Amino acid sequence: MNVRVLVVGAGSIGNFVGGKLGVAGAEVTLVGRRRVLDELGASGLRLTDLDGGDDALAPDRFHRATEPDDVGSADLVLVTVKSAATAAAVRELTGKIRPGTVVLSLQNGIGNDSVIREILPHCVVLAGMVMFNVVHHPGGRFHRGTEGGLAVQDDPALAPLLDVFERAGLGLRRYPDLRPVQWAKLLLNLNNPINALSGRPLREELADRDYRRCLALTQREALAVMNKARIRPARLTPLPPRVMATLLTVPDAVFRRVAGQVLAIDPMARSSMADDLELGRTTEIPWLCGEIVGLGAMVGAPTPVNQRLIELVVAAEQGGRRGWTGPELLGQLRGAAVSATPQRRANEQ
Repeated sequence: MNVRVLVVGAGSIGNFVGGKLGVAGAEVTLVGRRRVLDELGASGLRLTDLDGGDDALAPDRFHRATEPDDVGSADLVLVTVKSAATAAAVRELTGKIRPGTVVLSLQNGIGNDSVIREILPHCVVLAGMVMFNVVHHPGGRFHRGTEGGLAVQDDPALAPLLDVFERAGLGLRRYPDLRPVQWAKLLLNLNNPINALSGRPLREELADRDYRRCLALTQREALAVMNKARIRPARLTPLPPRVMATLLTVPDAVFRRVAGQVLAIDPMARSSMADDLELGRTTEIPWLCGEIVGLGAMVGAPTPVNQRLIELVVAAEQGGRRGWTGPELLGQLRGAAVSATPQRRANEQ
């Protein structure tokens, strides 16, 4: 089967996944910004990874467009835009896409698939998660900097597509219910704002105990809110989420010895939120810490740590401070938690 793939959102994730599918023989169209498409038209795609993989796709082996075209011929649509752009991007497919087409959301956050399903009710809309980090280097090079694969909501409609994903080295890990995986991935992605505010590569940031303490505070607050909402995140790490949050706080030497694989990251890899801040783009903070704050409001649980991270990232988006040291950022988050304690006690009386 000659699989036709339309990638809506030719950013780091979209170009890496779409490019890999192209290398595996799929007919791929990348829809994105003119600046990125011009780069790809000049250099083609080069897809590398931390395990030594190195694939190339010449410009004449994939299509490029600034708006979705020939949508009706697509067998698979990958939505890889930032969460804030989901509705607008998917509306461009209405009236063009065939009923029954598989539309796979490979985005951060919770609920993007619901947004897509409401706009494209006659398609097979499935939630998905990209469990690895991709860094965009000049010259059309996209580098997978961390371990991980693709997790998706299972559906019979995926059957004709499984082979091309396998050949691409992106075998789909399928789940009857992806929500627990999405919540677990959200817990991991709570490091994105910490990494962005640190101004450091991921490996360097996670090797620093104070930054890890920031992440532990953020995750523990999120876990408390999830517990109150009766949400049980899946286990994506060698240790359960609560134990992992505790392990983050141990001294650096102990952390390297016990959880060294967490630091098995390309030295230059950074979070996508760090890239967004550097490029002056609005971040996905509402779909990360914002999900925790919203859930907390729903169940009546305080979320001052996640709220403070939102405030700091929004300030950075507007030209405010970046490059926080570990002790400085930890002080901000601990201060927010302490300030919220008297108000919480007053509310409980």
